[in-house]
Amino acid sequence: MEAEKVKIIAPSSGWQLVDLKELWRYKDLLYFLTLRGIKARYAQSILGVSWAIIQPLFTTIVFTVVFGNLAKVDSDGIPYLLFSYLALWPWNYFSGTLTESANSLIQNANMITKVYFPRMVLPLSSILSKLLDFIIAFVVVIGLLIYFKVSPGWGLLFLPLLILQLLMTSLGIGMFLSALAVKYRDVKHALTFLVQLLLYAAPVVYSTTAVPDQYRIFYVLNPMVGVIEGFRAAFLDRPMPWEWIWPGSIVAVLFFFYGTLYFRRMERIFADVA
Repeated sequence: MEAEKVKIIAPSSGWQLVDLKELWRYKDLLYFLTLRGIKARYAQSILGVSWAIIQPLFTTIVFTVVFGNLAKVDSDGIPYLLFSYLALWPWNYFSGTLTESANSLIQNANMITKVYFPRMVLPLSSILSKLLDFIIAFVVVIGLLIYFKVSPGWGLLFLPLLILQLLMTSLGIGMFLSALAVKYRDVKHALTFLVQLLLYAAPVVYSTTAVPDQYRIFYVLNPMVGVIEGFRAAFLDRPMPWEWIWPGSIVAVLFFFYGTLYFRRMERIFADVA
């Protein structure tokens, strides 16, 4: 009689890279969780996906009144409404994914303790579900470009690279914080303060040129600096600021790899402490 085959699922050990084959096997779960995240965000909402336009647009108007009209912040000769929205567009995606991915493991603790699946699916689904808001918010960009009679330039060809840098930064930091939040619940409480702090550490309400030269060499290590200034350059037909983009790109790659490796290392204890 042939012996019964038993498959043992063991936790990963050490610092390991992403198992892409395993993620692909669970692509249906990733799709379901992404779709669930989109539906849950707009469940029982009268305006639905319109909030993806209303929220950044009203924030931009407030910034324009406070920083553009009252504080007279320099916007490099660009209408402040357009200047700030082109920054808030990628920033809202970054801050939103940071919050949702950091809380993804805690919010799905019941799934983690009952069934096996690649835990990376949870923060990854948070990143993907926010892409819908990012795409919808692009409608306002088109409207503002038409209103101010601004034509994008060839810099739009580099937009996929900027989006990739944005995704790597969001996913890298998100996975690190999500793994950290399982063990230390203080992360959840500190996250709101952290996001607010990071807002003013990026050129959202001001231009990178306003940062003194002696500090700019460290300032541009923030990956969101290159992303935001790159978005502005792409849509406003200005030279692409590679001197601000490539330092942040290197840091974004480091964030992504360290966040991924730390997540994989901590993955084996998630079910015990979630």
